[in-house]
Amino acid sequence: MRTLISTSFVSLDGVMEAPGGEPGHRSSGWTFKDIEFLPEAYEIKGREQEEAGAMLFGRASYEAFSPVWPGMEEFATYKTLPKYIVSTTLKQEDLVEGWGEQTILRSLDDVAALKQTEGGPISMHGSTELGRNLSDAGLIDRYHLLVFPLLLGAGKRLFSDTDKDKQMLKLVEQETYANGIQKMVFDVVR
Repeated sequence: MRTLISTSFVSLDGVMEAPGGEPGHRSSGWTFKDIEFLPEAYEIKGREQEEAGAMLFGRASYEAFSPVWPGMEEFATYKTLPKYIVSTTLKQEDLVEGWGEQTILRSLDDVAALKQTEGGPISMHGSTELGRNLSDAGLIDRYHLLVFPLLLGAGKRLFSDTDKDKQMLKLVEQETYANGIQKMVFDVVR
């Protein structure tokens, strides 16, 4: 069974919307505005590329990343990984050229079936709505979080407010950096 890893930049109050400058949020770009850049705080992002066996996206995150990441040297490893996009509306002709193998999944059941296949970890970047749905369905195995020292108030949140049973997490890695960013890696306890 493959491990599904949700990897996110998140504010201390749980907002993960518009970390890199995406339009529509009043604090768009909050991961780099007013926070000193320290390369060591992002070490986990390089490790994710080396360890991932596949990538998983919701439609909106795929549409945000796919025009940019294929040509970025920082994400060269991702170019060769299989990509799975969960969407009920995306069509095959909507997929970008030159970004390796790409498969559209239509449901959470398709994601559960993907987890049963052979291969390395499946890394999901961003994908707020998909991440909340996968978490609520008990399909996420690990969280890679970079928590930024700020409060954003409004915005799309990492976790849903669904009334569900308690889910325990085990902290397996943590580090705090001089700029206030905290790296936290949690395994979901089953």
